[in-house]
Amino acid sequence: MIIDIHGHYTTEPAALHAFRDKQLAGLADPGRRPKGTDLGITDDQLVKSVQPQLDFQRQRGSDLTIFSPRASGMGHHVGNEAIGREWCRVSNDLIHRVCTLLPENFAAVGQLPQFPGAPIENCIPELERIVNELGFVGINLNPDPSGGYWKTPPLTDRSWYPIYEKMCELEVPAMIHVTGSCNPAVHFTGAHYINGDTTAFMQLLQGNLFADFPELKFVIPHGGGAVPFHWGRYRGIAQDMKKPPLEEHLLKNVFFDTCVYHLPGIELMTRVVPIDNILFASEMLGAVKGIDPRTGHHYDDTKRYVDQVKELSAEERYKIFEGNARRVYPRLDRQLARRGQPGRAALHA
Repeated sequence: MIIDIHGHYTTEPAALHAFRDKQLAGLADPGRRPKGTDLGITDDQLVKSVQPQLDFQRQRGSDLTIFSPRASGMGHHVGNEAIGREWCRVSNDLIHRVCTLLPENFAAVGQLPQFPGAPIENCIPELERIVNELGFVGINLNPDPSGGYWKTPPLTDRSWYPIYEKMCELEVPAMIHVTGSCNPAVHFTGAHYINGDTTAFMQLLQGNLFADFPELKFVIPHGGGAVPFHWGRYRGIAQDMKKPPLEEHLLKNVFFDTCVYHLPGIELMTRVVPIDNILFASEMLGAVKGIDPRTGHHYDDTKRYVDQVKELSAEERYKIFEGNARRVYPRLDRQLARRGQPGRAALHA
């Protein structure tokens, strides 16, 4: 089974964007605020909207995509906390509907109603709702709700602990994922996303978070940003800081996806990052949608790159494509087992 752990709903019906436009227009003119949260989107419209993802799944040979709201659309820095909370609920409900209609193709991950300066515990009711009531298997957690200005304490700060406690209780991991950038000096996909990945890793390296939360799991997307390329730098910094080796200090809890859009990048990842810490992902229909003129294939067809890494054994490929995802997302593993798709460990138990 091929599990793509990083997919965003980037083909949403226009009605969702119209709702958001009215929401934000209502900040200046309350009379333009939406009267309710019923978007008027039919099930048929939802299924039609994800046909591009379904087509690519068939063409590229993947089976299941872990699906969350559009990352740049989370917009934690936009509006006010009340509007963000409503937007979060509407966005998560739409993800739930897609995954309910197409459970063989999608599993749900939700956004949280984070807002700059607001206590993270304000997000707990939505986290409990999407996991306990809607069956979501994970969340996206934004380390920079200010949208490119980094006004939030590091992820190791105790102000984050309430959400970590709830994540551990509910057995859900978080993908560390920023949203759009409102800083004109920082492009959102080309700089802010990669900055967010790299900064989050360095914050975790500097702290000792997993001593307090040994069961907490984070996925750092986009191949970990700059981290794999500078693996020696981070090993050296950890050593200078008198931290344990990275394998002991972070890698029981921190994982990386394969949203890296060329073969040399994937080859580098598999050589420096332990295979147990790499999860297959493509961010399909995400940041880079074009075709590479050098190969004639889409940049984000990342399965092709993994398939071409000659050094990987059959067991290592299984871990990247399925096994690691089922271990990091235990609620997904249980969902699949209930549908008659037990993991390899269960088959050999």
